[in-house]
Amino acid sequence: MRGIRHIAKYVSCFVTLTMLLMSMPVQTVGAAMIGTETVMTLTKAQDVRKNLNELLNREDVKSIMIAQGISPIEAKARVDSLSDAEIMQLADKMDQLPSGGSDFGVVVGAVLIIFIVLLITDILGYTHVFSFVRHPSS
Repeated sequence: MRGIRHIAKYVSCFVTLTMLLMSMPVQTVGAAMIGTETVMTLTKAQDVRKNLNELLNREDVKSIMIAQGISPIEAKARVDSLSDAEIMQLADKMDQLPSGGSDFGVVVGAVLIIFIVLLITDILGYTHVFSFVRHPSS
């Protein structure tokens, strides 16, 4: 009888400890599918952040920032502190900027195209805009 009580003491301690652990609050984990858009957005944000950091590491960009009174280290820290949404918004704005740096080329190109169109229509006799074009009917 004494052997059973000795074993029962260990078994009752084990059962008590197990019941105590089972009664503790348990945090449940919810697993869900991650959408393709979420993964693509995160990947694109990481790529944009990497491209911005490479841009900030270029010597010509650093010299322009220093000339403007901006510390390259501070600029890099600010880019690193941007959220993914802010990085994506910055990338969209950068994509909309003209690559030449000014609108002068666009204006010159538009004037040149208009001149060529008017010249061709004047040569064909549809318009009489330029006096240096000889018209067969005149």
